[in-house]
Amino acid sequence: MNNFTFQNPVKLIFGKGTIAKLATEIPADKKIMITFGGGSVKKNGVYDQVVAALKGHNFIEFWGIEPNPKIETLRKAIEQGKAEKVDFLLAVGGGSVLDGTKLIAAGIPYDGDAWDLVLGKAPVKASIPFADVMTLPATGSEMNSGAVISNLATKEKFAFYNTFPKFSILDPQTTFSLPPFQVACGIADTFVHVIEQYLTAAGISPLMDRWAEGIMQTLIEVAPKVRENQHDYDQMSNYMLCATMALNGFIAMGVPQDWATHMIGHEITALHGTTHGQTLVIVLPALMDVMREQKKSKILQFGERVFGVREGSEEERIDRTIHATEEFFRSLGLATRLHEIGAGQETIDEIVRRFNERGTRLGEQENITGDVARKILERCK
Repeated sequence: MNNFTFQNPVKLIFGKGTIAKLATEIPADKKIMITFGGGSVKKNGVYDQVVAALKGHNFIEFWGIEPNPKIETLRKAIEQGKAEKVDFLLAVGGGSVLDGTKLIAAGIPYDGDAWDLVLGKAPVKASIPFADVMTLPATGSEMNSGAVISNLATKEKFAFYNTFPKFSILDPQTTFSLPPFQVACGIADTFVHVIEQYLTAAGISPLMDRWAEGIMQTLIEVAPKVRENQHDYDQMSNYMLCATMALNGFIAMGVPQDWATHMIGHEITALHGTTHGQTLVIVLPALMDVMREQKKSKILQFGERVFGVREGSEEERIDRTIHATEEFFRSLGLATRLHEIGAGQETIDEIVRRFNERGTRLGEQENITGDVARKILERCK
């Protein structure tokens, strides 16, 4: 097992009616900016609950943080936050709203362009505190320090890291009215978050393995129930908690991680605007196939413990496990091929060009170069 340091300071507030706790969780003397997405929170009653809970608090609103939050939008929020002397941020929405808010929190005290922070040209030296009301389980952003920010002008998308939220409120009732496609992508995103921390090498940490396998087994179990009835509070609770536990550091302690599926998927999103979870399910089965020799022992373990694949030769079991993974994604109603989202050879060539230009080396062994990425992308055409 690798050395590690673990700390997660986020206060997780979970369950029915918990939005009301905003009244006491945010200090009364704070000037708050509430950040929102496109307006769904006004349709499902979340907005009214937030406003009621913050009665007596001093707050302003910023609307329009889009899926795959764009620096162009976040610059406007940062400018407003500076002008209004905001000293607390509250993200209300899905992971993209919170991701964007993490950059806003660092951007308000920063004198330069916030894109510098994303590119790592300047370190994050200060950040105003922020919290969230999470309405779309997927990214795990509610209990980690990471974010992913897009640049519309350059068609790029990069990871960014700030501090952790002070607290996160998760009421599964807020998920009842989500579009089924968003739920499917959220389940897929959660599943692949686990895979990125799990599908490397066997025998490193039995405890981390079984925690990870438990999350994936739970997702496979609840997915059809959630898709059948999004008003099932218990099943939506299980899904929501899976999304949080998948990326809060708990299953990453002491183990190597991959993240190549995400990095390739980010490029597809940047070029086509495709929903993040959708890109992941296209890339993952192909990556498993191309990297099958390196990941053999873990794919075999994954197949046996998660999908019950126990019969046949090792190669046959690997094939069946990859097929089972793709079929799970298909069962969510998601595409698993590039051509199904309108992407083709031009997309592949551009991603490979970018990776080669940057000297990109991905995966737990840093051996997924642009040329290997081409093999993966060609496999999922």
